[in-house]
Amino acid sequence: MPELSELVPMLALILVIGGFAGVIAGLLGVGGGIVLVPAFYFAFEGLGYGPEGLMQICLATSLATIAVTSLRSLLAHNRKGAVDWEILKGWAPGIGIGAALGVVAASGLRGEVLMVIFAVLGLVVGLYLAFGRPGWRLGDAMPTGLGRAVTGPVLGFLSVLMGIGGGSFGVPLMSLYGVAIHRAVATAAGFGLVIAVPSVIGFLLVPGSTENRPPFTLGQVNLVGFGVVVAMTLITTPWGVKLAHGTDPVRLKRLFAVFIILMALNMARKALTG
Repeated sequence: MPELSELVPMLALILVIGGFAGVIAGLLGVGGGIVLVPAFYFAFEGLGYGPEGLMQICLATSLATIAVTSLRSLLAHNRKGAVDWEILKGWAPGIGIGAALGVVAASGLRGEVLMVIFAVLGLVVGLYLAFGRPGWRLGDAMPTGLGRAVTGPVLGFLSVLMGIGGGSFGVPLMSLYGVAIHRAVATAAGFGLVIAVPSVIGFLLVPGSTENRPPFTLGQVNLVGFGVVVAMTLITTPWGVKLAHGTDPVRLKRLFAVFIILMALNMARKALTG
């Protein structure tokens, strides 16, 4: 049983992380994974855990929280009739396959490699948030056939390697193919559920490194991080929603883009310098 002196600092840091992730989710409508993964990593590292297997624990714990928040979001959007079930049903099998392959890849990669992958993809997301335009289009309808068969697994695979849900890649993808933004956000919640559920099951079954890991870690999911973050997002997400109504959304989006880019660069620095 871990000492109280070990648990209290971890609990305090995770409370802050969960609260911040909830506010960001409510404020900007983005999933918390892109905030949670680096926050978990630097918090756990600062408490002296890792480095062996730590990045996998951060990815798995982030995805576990996304499984809960995506389900809640999907049900809420569905009550408003905003979910495009045709897109979701067509894309779910490929995304799920990609997510399962992502677990296999993430479990076998060194932490430094996962950090570089997160940094590169985080930069892409941040730059899109900063400079993307609503009018950009790749087509008038979502890909089917070979395009969907390739894109769906890639989306699921990359999302697991970043520990994120469906919003960061799914919303821009659907927007680029003419799906209305509210419908894209609602449907991306379903993408997040399809990504998170199989990947969390996989991470729970993969033991990972047992050396110097955070306490109460099952498989590669930290149960304290999961439980506290889910509880905190329930409390703080409405705060973010309320704040969003009184703030310029364009400016907020750009500020968050800068935040994501800085986190990605810091993750890259850590991976390359140790």
